[in-house]
Amino acid sequence: MKIEHLGLFVADLVAAKDFYSQYFDGQAGPKYHNPRTGFSSYFINLAEGARLELCHKADLPQVATERLGLAHLAFSLGSKEAVDAKVKELRAAGCNLLSGPRITGDGYYEAVVTDLEGNLLELTTKKRPGKIPTSF
Repeated sequence: MKIEHLGLFVADLVAAKDFYSQYFDGQAGPKYHNPRTGFSSYFINLAEGARLELCHKADLPQVATERLGLAHLAFSLGSKEAVDAKVKELRAAGCNLLSGPRITGDGYYEAVVTDLEGNLLELTTKKRPGKIPTSF
């Protein structure tokens, strides 16, 4: 079994589609729109793993940042250098760096940034097998 896709409601559907396509090498599928419900979405196909469905509905209420449910999206970038480069690229695009880059207590090299709507994104390397590294 695998996760097929993750749905994420966003306020600006086109801006979110452009962001994930540009900064995470995603390929956006065609826009889906249901005129009866007002729901619209784009699927973003990533090179590996699950797809991201960006969803929009104009009448959804705004919610607090900390709540039960989705905590963050994590992207494995493959190397420390790739994490560092993506952090630099996203900060230049106006995203906030919340933590890192650092080695986590469970052995990942990661940074946490926000996307343009404040969703938390973990940029990480794959965990090294064996003992927890102190450097990468």
